[in-house]
Amino acid sequence: MSFVPGFNNTLNPKAQFYMELAGECATLLQGQRNAITNTANVSSLVYHRMLETPVCKEKPVNWVGFYLVNAQKPNSLILGPFQGKPACTEIAFDKGVCGSAASRAESVVVKDVHGFPGHIACDSASKSEIVVPLVADDGKIHGVFDIDASKEDAFDDFDRIGLEAIAKLVVEASDF
Repeated sequence: MSFVPGFNNTLNPKAQFYMELAGECATLLQGQRNAITNTANVSSLVYHRMLETPVCKEKPVNWVGFYLVNAQKPNSLILGPFQGKPACTEIAFDKGVCGSAASRAESVVVKDVHGFPGHIACDSASKSEIVVPLVADDGKIHGVFDIDASKEDAFDDFDRIGLEAIAKLVVEASDF
């Protein structure tokens, strides 16, 4: 089990899940600096572990992936590695949940995507969403880590804290 900053109640099953998942991600990222390889492996691991764990069964994820800063258009995100149905390929920093998280450099948790102004509906089955920015120590945004679920109100502070820890691991382990 790995330490995740922000988890005060480590007896909570969801906190335990994220501590274990962060440890698995850290092991997966060891010795590899390629950002595409790392985001591909992390999106797959997180997607499958979230589908398999009992703590997420009631509110299943249907999309896990990354949008990375577009080198040709630095104020936009380009689709990166993901698990789930085909997705939007480019998102401006001022559009949708992903653009909002990137432009604000902070995580955005949306209980009901239909109530989020400017939500971009890539998959009509998505009902809630959490987006965590990939922020370097110098404040530079490299992209976002995006997770959708097929039920409303699927994500809480345990998810936010756990996914922020995983995003930090990806940033620290990758050359963007």
